[in-house]
Amino acid sequence: MKAVGYRKNLPVTSDEALLDLDLATPTPGPRDLLVRVKAVSVNPVDVKLRAQTAPPPGTAKILGFDAAGIVETIGAEVTLFRPGDVVFYAGSIARPGTNAEFHLVDERIVGHKPKMLSFAEAAALPLTSVTAWELLFDRLGIRPGKQPDAGRLLIIGGAGGVGSMLIQLARRLTGLTVIATASRPETAAWCVALGAHQVIDHQKSLAEELKRIGHAQVDFVASLTNTERHFPAIADILKPQGRLGVIDDPATLDITPLKRKSISVHWELMFTRSLFETEDMIGQHRLLDEVSGLIDAGVIRTTLSDNLGRIDAANLKKAHALIESGKTRGKIVLEGF
Repeated sequence: MKAVGYRKNLPVTSDEALLDLDLATPTPGPRDLLVRVKAVSVNPVDVKLRAQTAPPPGTAKILGFDAAGIVETIGAEVTLFRPGDVVFYAGSIARPGTNAEFHLVDERIVGHKPKMLSFAEAAALPLTSVTAWELLFDRLGIRPGKQPDAGRLLIIGGAGGVGSMLIQLARRLTGLTVIATASRPETAAWCVALGAHQVIDHQKSLAEELKRIGHAQVDFVASLTNTERHFPAIADILKPQGRLGVIDDPATLDITPLKRKSISVHWELMFTRSLFETEDMIGQHRLLDEVSGLIDAGVIRTTLSDNLGRIDAANLKKAHALIESGKTRGKIVLEGF
Protein backbone atom coordinates (compact mmCIF):
# COMPACT_ATOMS: atom_id res chain seq x y z
CA MET A 1 0.00 0.00 0.00
CA LYS A 2 1.01 3.63 -0.47
CA ALA A 3 1.76 5.61 2.68
CA VAL A 4 3.46 8.80 3.82
CA GLY A 5 5.84 8.90 6.78
CA TYR A 6 9.15 10.18 8.10
CA ARG A 7 12.43 8.65 9.31
CA LYS A 8 14.02 11.67 11.02
CA ASN A 9 12.87 14.84 12.78
CA LEU A 10 13.48 17.45 10.09
CA PRO A 11 12.14 20.93 9.34
CA VAL A 12 9.22 20.94 6.96
CA THR A 13 11.40 22.67 4.34
CA SER A 14 13.61 19.57 4.10
CA ASP A 15 13.10 17.24 1.14
CA GLU A 16 12.97 14.29 3.57
CA ALA A 17 10.66 15.84 6.18
CA LEU A 18 7.94 13.53 4.82
CA LEU A 19 8.43 10.65 2.40
CA ASP A 20 6.27 8.61 0.03
CA LEU A 21 6.52 4.96 1.09
CA ASP A 22 5.40 1.53 -0.13
CA LEU A 23 4.42 -0.72 2.78
CA ALA A 24 2.70 -4.05 3.38
CA THR A 25 -1.05 -3.87 4.02
CA PRO A 26 -1.69 -4.61 7.74
CA THR A 27 -3.87 -7.43 9.09
CA PRO A 28 -6.75 -6.66 11.51
CA GLY A 29 -6.59 -7.71 15.16
CA PRO A 30 -9.69 -9.07 16.95
CA ARG A 31 -11.53 -5.72 17.34
CA ASP A 32 -9.92 -3.92 14.39
CA LEU A 33 -11.37 -2.56 11.20
CA LEU A 34 -9.15 -2.40 8.12
CA VAL A 35 -10.28 0.83 6.49
CA ARG A 36 -9.59 1.86 2.90
CA VAL A 37 -8.75 5.52 3.52
CA LYS A 38 -10.44 8.00 1.20
CA ALA A 39 -9.57 11.30 2.91
CA VAL A 40 -7.58 12.57 5.88
CA SER A 41 -7.14 15.86 7.67
CA VAL A 42 -4.04 17.30 9.32
CA ASN A 43 -3.90 18.43 12.95
CA PRO A 44 -1.34 20.29 15.07
CA VAL A 45 -0.48 16.98 16.77
CA ASP A 46 0.86 15.70 13.43
CA VAL A 47 3.24 18.65 13.24
CA LYS A 48 4.38 18.20 16.86
CA LEU A 49 5.10 14.51 16.38
CA ARG A 50 7.01 15.07 13.15
CA ALA A 51 9.18 17.66 14.88
CA GLN A 52 9.71 15.92 18.22
CA THR A 53 9.18 12.14 18.05
CA ALA A 54 11.81 10.17 16.12
CA PRO A 55 10.99 6.62 14.98
CA PRO A 56 13.48 3.84 15.83
CA PRO A 57 16.51 3.75 13.49
CA GLY A 58 15.74 2.06 10.19
CA THR A 59 11.98 2.51 10.51
CA ALA A 60 9.43 5.09 9.41
CA LYS A 61 6.59 6.61 11.41
CA ILE A 62 3.24 7.09 9.69
CA LEU A 63 1.36 10.17 10.90
CA GLY A 64 -2.32 11.07 10.63
CA PHE A 65 -5.30 10.62 12.94
CA ASP A 66 -8.43 11.87 11.16
CA ALA A 67 -9.78 9.68 8.38
CA ALA A 68 -12.90 8.91 6.40
CA GLY A 69 -13.15 5.74 4.37
CA ILE A 70 -14.73 2.36 3.72
CA VAL A 71 -14.37 -0.77 5.88
CA GLU A 72 -12.44 -3.34 3.84
CA THR A 73 -12.25 -6.24 6.31
CA ILE A 74 -12.94 -6.76 10.02
CA GLY A 75 -11.40 -8.63 12.96
CA ALA A 76 -12.92 -11.78 14.45
CA GLU A 77 -14.54 -10.00 17.43
CA VAL A 78 -15.94 -6.93 15.63
CA THR A 79 -19.67 -6.36 16.24
CA LEU A 80 -20.32 -2.70 15.38
CA PHE A 81 -19.37 -2.67 11.67
CA ARG A 82 -19.21 -4.87 8.61
CA PRO A 83 -17.25 -4.68 5.32
CA GLY A 84 -18.57 -1.92 3.08
CA ASP A 85 -19.61 0.39 5.93
CA VAL A 86 -18.65 4.04 5.42
CA VAL A 87 -16.89 5.43 8.49
CA PHE A 88 -15.01 8.37 9.98
CA TYR A 89 -12.77 8.47 13.05
CA ALA A 90 -9.62 9.73 14.77
CA GLY A 91 -7.16 6.89 15.38
CA SER A 92 -4.94 6.09 18.35
CA ILE A 93 -1.71 7.93 19.09
CA ALA A 94 -0.16 4.54 19.98
CA ARG A 95 -0.66 3.01 16.49
CA PRO A 96 0.43 3.80 12.91
CA GLY A 97 -1.44 6.73 11.42
CA THR A 98 -4.01 7.31 8.72
CA ASN A 99 -1.72 8.70 6.01
CA ALA A 100 -1.90 5.34 4.23
CA GLU A 101 -4.15 3.59 1.73
CA PHE A 102 -5.23 1.09 4.40
CA HIS A 103 -5.44 1.71 8.13
CA LEU A 104 -6.20 -0.36 11.23
CA VAL A 105 -8.43 1.13 13.92
CA ASP A 106 -10.29 -0.27 16.92
CA GLU A 107 -14.03 -0.31 16.20
CA ARG A 108 -14.77 1.33 19.57
CA ILE A 109 -13.43 4.70 18.40
CA VAL A 110 -15.09 4.71 14.95
CA GLY A 111 -18.35 6.34 13.87
CA HIS A 112 -20.61 6.06 10.83
CA LYS A 113 -19.78 8.85 8.37
CA PRO A 114 -22.44 11.57 8.02
CA LYS A 115 -24.52 10.76 4.95
CA MET A 116 -24.72 14.41 3.91
CA LEU A 117 -20.94 14.89 3.70
CA SER A 118 -18.29 13.87 1.21
CA PHE A 119 -15.29 11.90 2.43
CA ALA A 120 -13.21 15.09 2.49
CA GLU A 121 -15.83 17.03 4.44
CA ALA A 122 -16.18 14.20 6.95
CA ALA A 123 -12.42 13.74 7.43
CA ALA A 124 -12.22 17.28 8.83
CA LEU A 125 -14.34 16.40 11.84
CA PRO A 126 -13.40 13.46 14.10
CA LEU A 127 -10.43 14.56 16.24
CA THR A 128 -11.73 18.06 16.80
CA SER A 129 -15.31 16.87 17.39
CA VAL A 130 -14.21 14.38 20.05
CA THR A 131 -11.92 16.94 21.69
CA ALA A 132 -14.54 19.69 21.74
CA TRP A 133 -17.33 17.38 22.93
CA GLU A 134 -15.28 15.84 25.74
CA LEU A 135 -13.94 19.23 26.81
CA LEU A 136 -17.38 20.84 26.91
CA PHE A 137 -19.52 18.10 28.41
CA ASP A 138 -17.14 15.65 30.14
CA ARG A 139 -14.38 17.93 31.47
CA LEU A 140 -16.07 21.30 32.06
CA GLY A 141 -19.29 19.55 33.08
CA ILE A 142 -21.61 21.78 31.06
CA ARG A 143 -25.10 20.34 30.72
CA PRO A 144 -26.61 20.03 27.23
CA GLY A 145 -29.85 21.90 26.79
CA LYS A 146 -30.97 25.51 26.59
CA GLN A 147 -31.03 26.30 30.30
CA PRO A 148 -31.47 30.00 31.10
CA ASP A 149 -28.44 31.73 32.62
CA ALA A 150 -26.14 28.89 31.59
CA GLY A 151 -23.16 31.22 31.88
CA ARG A 152 -20.47 32.61 29.62
CA LEU A 153 -17.83 30.54 27.83
CA LEU A 154 -14.64 32.13 26.48
CA ILE A 155 -12.93 30.07 23.75
CA ILE A 156 -9.30 31.13 23.28
CA GLY A 157 -8.37 30.26 19.69
CA GLY A 158 -11.87 30.08 18.27
CA ALA A 159 -10.95 29.78 14.58
CA GLY A 160 -8.78 26.66 14.90
CA GLY A 161 -10.02 23.13 14.35
CA VAL A 162 -11.14 22.45 17.92
CA GLY A 163 -12.44 25.99 18.38
CA SER A 164 -14.51 25.71 15.23
CA MET A 165 -16.29 22.64 16.60
CA LEU A 166 -16.51 23.96 20.15
CA ILE A 167 -18.26 27.14 19.02
CA GLN A 168 -20.89 25.10 17.17
CA LEU A 169 -21.52 22.59 19.95
CA ALA A 170 -21.73 25.27 22.63
CA ARG A 171 -24.02 27.51 20.57
CA ARG A 172 -26.33 24.79 19.20
CA LEU A 173 -26.54 22.40 22.16
CA THR A 174 -26.32 24.64 25.25
CA GLY A 175 -27.61 27.94 26.57
CA LEU A 176 -24.11 29.38 27.01
CA THR A 177 -23.12 32.82 25.82
CA VAL A 178 -20.26 31.92 23.46
CA ILE A 179 -17.36 34.35 23.21
CA ALA A 180 -14.48 33.42 20.89
CA THR A 181 -11.07 34.99 20.36
CA ALA A 182 -9.55 35.73 16.95
CA SER A 183 -6.98 38.27 15.79
CA ARG A 184 -7.72 38.77 12.07
CA PRO A 185 -10.87 39.95 10.30
CA GLU A 186 -11.23 36.68 8.36
CA THR A 187 -10.89 34.49 11.46
CA ALA A 188 -13.27 36.70 13.44
CA ALA A 189 -15.83 36.41 10.64
CA TRP A 190 -15.33 32.62 10.62
CA CYS A 191 -16.13 32.44 14.36
CA VAL A 192 -19.28 34.52 13.94
CA ALA A 193 -20.43 32.37 11.01
CA LEU A 194 -20.04 29.26 13.19
CA GLY A 195 -22.22 30.75 15.92
CA ALA A 196 -20.11 32.80 18.32
CA HIS A 197 -22.22 35.50 19.98
CA GLN A 198 -19.18 37.81 20.23
CA VAL A 199 -15.51 37.83 19.21
CA ILE A 200 -12.60 39.52 20.95
CA ASP A 201 -8.93 39.95 19.96
CA HIS A 202 -6.47 37.70 21.82
CA GLN A 203 -3.58 39.93 20.74
CA LYS A 204 -4.97 42.56 23.11
CA SER A 205 -5.76 42.44 26.84
CA LEU A 206 -8.44 39.79 27.34
CA ALA A 207 -9.80 41.65 30.38
CA GLU A 208 -10.10 44.92 28.47
CA GLU A 209 -11.59 43.18 25.45
CA LEU A 210 -14.23 41.51 27.61
CA LYS A 211 -15.10 44.81 29.25
CA ARG A 212 -15.43 46.35 25.78
CA ILE A 213 -18.25 43.91 24.97
CA GLY A 214 -19.90 44.22 28.36
CA HIS A 215 -18.52 41.30 30.38
CA ALA A 216 -16.38 41.72 33.49
CA GLN A 217 -15.76 37.98 33.91
CA VAL A 218 -16.70 34.60 32.44
CA ASP A 219 -17.80 31.30 33.99
CA PHE A 220 -15.76 28.98 31.76
CA VAL A 221 -12.58 29.29 29.71
CA ALA A 222 -11.56 26.79 27.03
CA SER A 223 -7.89 27.54 26.42
CA LEU A 224 -7.00 25.88 23.14
CA THR A 225 -3.69 27.60 22.37
CA ASN A 226 -0.98 29.69 24.04
CA THR A 227 -2.28 28.87 27.52
CA GLU A 228 1.03 29.79 29.13
CA ARG A 229 0.95 33.28 27.63
CA HIS A 230 -2.71 33.91 28.47
CA PHE A 231 -2.71 32.33 31.93
CA PRO A 232 -2.38 35.51 34.04
CA ALA A 233 -5.34 37.00 32.16
CA ILE A 234 -7.33 33.76 32.50
CA ALA A 235 -6.85 33.81 36.29
CA ASP A 236 -8.17 37.38 36.32
CA ILE A 237 -11.21 37.00 34.06
CA LEU A 238 -12.57 33.70 35.43
CA LYS A 239 -15.30 34.10 38.04
CA PRO A 240 -14.89 32.57 41.50
CA GLN A 241 -15.65 28.83 41.26
CA GLY A 242 -15.19 28.98 37.51
CA ARG A 243 -13.70 26.22 35.36
CA LEU A 244 -10.70 26.17 33.03
CA GLY A 245 -10.27 23.57 30.28
CA VAL A 246 -6.87 23.14 28.61
CA ILE A 247 -5.80 21.12 25.55
CA ASP A 248 -2.37 22.50 24.58
CA ASP A 249 1.09 21.83 26.05
CA PRO A 250 2.30 24.70 28.24
CA ALA A 251 5.91 24.25 29.35
CA THR A 252 4.83 25.15 32.88
CA LEU A 253 1.47 25.91 34.44
CA ASP A 254 1.49 27.11 38.04
CA ILE A 255 -2.19 27.01 39.01
CA THR A 256 -1.65 28.46 42.48
CA PRO A 257 -3.20 31.83 41.43
CA LEU A 258 -6.50 29.98 40.94
CA LYS A 259 -6.75 28.81 44.57
CA ARG A 260 -8.40 31.92 46.07
CA LYS A 261 -11.22 31.66 43.55
CA SER A 262 -11.53 27.85 43.85
CA ILE A 263 -11.18 27.59 40.08
CA SER A 264 -10.89 24.01 38.79
CA VAL A 265 -8.55 22.95 35.95
CA HIS A 266 -9.51 20.20 33.49
CA TRP A 267 -7.17 18.59 30.96
CA GLU A 268 -8.58 17.16 27.75
CA LEU A 269 -6.75 14.68 25.51
CA MET A 270 -9.00 12.80 23.13
CA PHE A 271 -6.46 9.95 22.88
CA THR A 272 -6.83 8.96 26.55
CA ARG A 273 -9.58 6.40 25.98
CA SER A 274 -7.77 4.56 23.18
CA LEU A 275 -4.31 4.91 24.77
CA PHE A 276 -5.40 3.23 28.01
CA GLU A 277 -8.32 1.20 26.57
CA THR A 278 -10.56 2.64 29.28
CA GLU A 279 -13.81 0.97 30.27
CA ASP A 280 -15.73 3.73 28.48
CA MET A 281 -13.66 3.55 25.28
CA ILE A 282 -16.79 2.81 23.25
CA GLY A 283 -17.99 6.28 24.24
CA GLN A 284 -16.03 7.69 21.31
CA HIS A 285 -17.96 5.49 18.89
CA ARG A 286 -21.24 6.75 20.35
CA LEU A 287 -20.01 10.35 20.36
CA LEU A 288 -19.03 10.25 16.69
CA ASP A 289 -22.38 8.69 15.76
CA GLU A 290 -24.06 11.54 17.65
CA VAL A 291 -21.99 14.10 15.75
CA SER A 292 -22.86 12.35 12.49
CA GLY A 293 -26.57 12.66 13.32
CA LEU A 294 -26.19 16.36 14.15
CA ILE A 295 -24.47 16.94 10.81
CA ASP A 296 -27.17 15.12 8.85
CA ALA A 297 -29.86 17.05 10.74
CA GLY A 298 -28.22 20.36 9.77
CA VAL A 299 -27.48 21.36 13.37
CA ILE A 300 -23.70 21.65 12.87
CA ARG A 301 -21.51 21.65 9.78
CA THR A 302 -18.09 20.56 8.56
CA THR A 303 -15.13 22.79 9.39
CA LEU A 304 -13.17 22.02 6.21
CA SER A 305 -11.46 25.16 4.95
CA ASP A 306 -8.83 23.89 2.47
CA ASN A 307 -8.55 20.74 0.33
CA LEU A 308 -4.92 20.37 -0.78
CA GLY A 309 -5.52 17.46 -3.14
CA ARG A 310 -4.17 13.92 -3.13
CA ILE A 311 -2.53 12.29 -0.11
CA ASP A 312 1.21 12.35 -0.79
CA ALA A 313 4.37 13.68 0.82
CA ALA A 314 4.44 16.92 -1.16
CA ASN A 315 0.89 17.92 -0.26
CA LEU A 316 1.23 16.83 3.37
CA LYS A 317 4.35 19.00 3.66
CA LYS A 318 2.26 21.94 2.44
CA ALA A 319 -0.35 21.18 5.08
CA HIS A 320 2.26 20.94 7.85
CA ALA A 321 3.78 24.26 6.76
CA LEU A 322 0.37 25.95 6.86
CA ILE A 323 -0.28 24.67 10.38
CA GLU A 324 3.18 25.78 11.50
CA SER A 325 2.36 29.28 10.24
CA GLY A 326 -0.33 29.59 12.93
CA LYS A 327 -2.67 31.32 10.48
CA THR A 328 -5.05 28.55 9.48
CA ARG A 329 -8.76 28.46 10.17
CA GLY A 330 -10.88 25.34 10.32
CA LYS A 331 -9.32 22.16 8.93
CA ILE A 332 -6.97 21.22 6.09
CA VAL A 333 -7.94 18.04 4.22
CA LEU A 334 -6.31 15.80 1.61
CA GLU A 335 -8.19 13.27 -0.51
CA GLY A 336 -7.28 10.15 -2.51
CA PHE A 337 -4.00 8.40 -3.37
